[in-house]
Amino acid sequence: MGMYRCFTAVRAASGPWVWKHPLCRAWGPQGSTGRSYSGSLPKTPPTFGFLFDIDGVFVRGHRAIPAALEAARKLVDSNGRLLMPVVFVTNAGNCAPQVKAQELSNFLGLQVEPEQVILSSSPLKFFSKFHKKRMLVSGQGPVVDHARNLGFQNVVTIDELRQTFPVLDMVDLERRPKTMPPLKTDFPPIEGVLLLGEPVRWETSLQLIIDVLLSNGSPGAGLAAVPYPHLPILISNMDLLWMAEAKMPRFGHGTFLLCLESIYRKITGKELKYAGLVGKPNITTYQYAESLIRKQAETRSWRAPIRRLYAVGDNPVSDIYGANLYNRYLQKTRHGEVQEGYEVIEEKQGSPTAEKCFSILVRSGVYSPSQRQAEAPFHGHRDFVFDPSLLEPSHLVADVHEAVQLVLCKEGWDHI
Repeated sequence: MGMYRCFTAVRAASGPWVWKHPLCRAWGPQGSTGRSYSGSLPKTPPTFGFLFDIDGVFVRGHRAIPAALEAARKLVDSNGRLLMPVVFVTNAGNCAPQVKAQELSNFLGLQVEPEQVILSSSPLKFFSKFHKKRMLVSGQGPVVDHARNLGFQNVVTIDELRQTFPVLDMVDLERRPKTMPPLKTDFPPIEGVLLLGEPVRWETSLQLIIDVLLSNGSPGAGLAAVPYPHLPILISNMDLLWMAEAKMPRFGHGTFLLCLESIYRKITGKELKYAGLVGKPNITTYQYAESLIRKQAETRSWRAPIRRLYAVGDNPVSDIYGANLYNRYLQKTRHGEVQEGYEVIEEKQGSPTAEKCFSILVRSGVYSPSQRQAEAPFHGHRDFVFDPSLLEPSHLVADVHEAVQLVLCKEGWDHI
């Protein structure tokens, strides 16, 4: 055939993914036409926006995925300005948005602004009732600066707690105190726990977090009975696994949480409870992402409302589950159903205007096509119900370049 055609990937009744339904000209499974940047400008303002994952979609560890560079070129005009609203939604959380934005700018060769980056912890800025509490913070990197940027005004790090109570950290023989320090009696009680991402020394963080929970915030003193309900815990990033340069996925913060939950239940016989979970697949993350999409459209004077969102990711359990869950939330909202538990973002950012959120799964990251998701062990967090339908993507493609081309075809933008 002399002319390429655009196809969308859909699951056939028998199970395998097939190419079906021609959508537009200029692209097919063979690849792109080789155009470096988008050519002619679209004749109408965009009514759609992108929510991109980062790891496994644009980068693997410290390297850009080759298809990412082609995808990035299709998002901008010849002057480097975005043709539609775009946000990058990552479950990483151990750096500031401006740092991640600069990394992406360097990787992709386009200007990414901090306002386009949503970290797993970003929605915590709306949990204002915890911002004045004395919080124990766990993670790595500049966790104090990160917590304060989110609005938390009084934080204590794991290292600070360990230095104040050195007898608590006893797993590493080399770090045990050689002499017994005097007992601290003037330590203000901790009022909550803030988990921003996987720490470096898991045994230390697990021990001290458990100590704080069992002592009701005063780890230097013992209690006769275990307090329950325990102190409030806020967490960001529930990913069990993530994809770096290694051939197999690496442990994520979800694995650390699994350890913490198991230890707490084994010791107390009770279930660890969370006062807030943010990051994909939680709906609050997608609410926040859509609000930033709307702001971008307003800033660019794109007056047509953004009706369709395309969420591109490599992890069925976080990216696809989350996008499909948000699409379900949008459908219920359109029909006037009251959905409790999501007011924290709506009160600050307004109600959603999108009508649909499509999920696009890429094969360049954590996803393994060798096993059907409905048959694979569920890697989602304990607090999310296993629903096989939420793991099924709207579209399955090879990489982010193919994902962008697919969306442009669906939206009738194949001429750019």
